Amino acid sequence: MEPPVKYQPRRSILDKPILIAIPILIGLFITRSPFFMSAPALDLTAADGKPWADAPIKLVTTPQYETKKTDIFTTGATHMALLHNAILRGYNSVYQQAPHVKPTETSDFIGYALTWYKFVATHHDDEEATLFPKVEEVLQDTTIWAATHKEHEAFLGGLAQFERYLRGVEAQPAKFDGAELVSIMDGFREPFDAHFHSEIATIAALAGHPNAPKPGSPEEQTAALTFKSWGKSTVTKAGTLDVVPFFLLNLDGTAEEGAWENWPPIPAPIKWGLVNIAGAWHSRRWKFSSCSGGRPRQLHALE
Repeated sequence: MEPPVKYQPRRSILDKPILIAIPILIGLFITRSPFFMSAPALDLTAADGKPWADAPIKLVTTPQYETKKTDIFTTGATHMALLHNAILRGYNSVYQQAPHVKPTETSDFIGYALTWYKFVATHHDDEEATLFPKVEEVLQDTTIWAATHKEHEAFLGGLAQFERYLRGVEAQPAKFDGAELVSIMDGFREPFDAHFHSEIATIAALAGHPNAPKPGSPEEQTAALTFKSWGKSTVTKAGTLDVVPFFLLNLDGTAEEGAWENWPPIPAPIKWGLVNIAGAWHSRRWKFSSCSGGRPRQLHALE
């Protein structure tokens, strides 16, 4: 008698979890990635009457665009202005949309607004702890930031109130009141506006400091490296999954005749990954951003 034929059990897809995981991950990526979120592009020259993220606080004109100077302090002030403009578009986008958020999207908006708060708070802390002392060391002068310190103090109380309000409704989004949030923002708008413009002028003016490094000197190279290394690290330290996507999705590459289209100088695949892979973690927040792909877009709550 011949031995019975041994049948191999049919393998199930469950035996290869990767075959299940791949389509699930692709599906999540497609539905959560900001890259796949549609939003009408915005022509800022068109008078359609809809507010955008360039008001109520006016954006900063970069010193390089305004003066065409290229010294290290004008360059450092320019890069700071670009960073400040992302923060100001964030402020304006929260301010403009807060009264119009749909009840079903309130939780997402609260997350967006809290990300803006985190961006501002970490930016302030990193300036005070890292950038300012290094520039003082370069110029051998501990008085250069005296006015800037006072400007910081003038808006920090209102910024803290902004966070407290949002934390108070974070677990109960139905209690969110856009008009109340706008009122809180109005309370610190003036000193916030004044500082985010004034600091740029303060940095640019350091080119005329008696101890400013001479062009081409080792001291100039050190000062340039100070601004460059701080600029590269300050946003990423704040949070790769939230602050970095927020920052990149509030950058307008069309501003100032497209002069800063490729700023910051991040390779395109890495920038794409920071927005669409890292950004997917909090993807539902980014529909409230002011830009997409480096171009202005209509504010979501005002569509």
